[in-house]
Amino acid sequence: MIVLDTHAWVWHASKYAKLSKLAQTHIEQISKLGVHPVSCWEVAWLFYHQRLQLNAEVVAWMDEALKRPKIELLPFTPAAAIRAAGLGGAFPSDPADRFIVGSALEMNVPLITKDQRISDWGRVKTIW
Repeated sequence: MIVLDTHAWVWHASKYAKLSKLAQTHIEQISKLGVHPVSCWEVAWLFYHQRLQLNAEVVAWMDEALKRPKIELLPFTPAAAIRAAGLGGAFPSDPADRFIVGSALEMNVPLITKDQRISDWGRVKTIW
């Protein structure tokens, strides 16, 4: 499994060519792509605040995006939440990023993200 950061999930689901070649290769080769529930909230928030355009209403888009092949909605476990809270001050403060990375760390799987701050943090394997 590989966890998708929110932007990677949106780009994958919307078939945007914004994913890197390396990310696309990993997506093609892996059997499961994890989406954290906080990504659902983040997509809806961005949509309702007109910071993200989708090709459908947010509910319809999300239903379809979660039905795509290989996509698996991750559980939001207490262990992952605790891990997210304990990432330390050097990690970016965005709560959504913390929850997504906390889950990737708890499951010991890589994260597809373009977010250089997460990659630079260096404690979670990132793919871009």
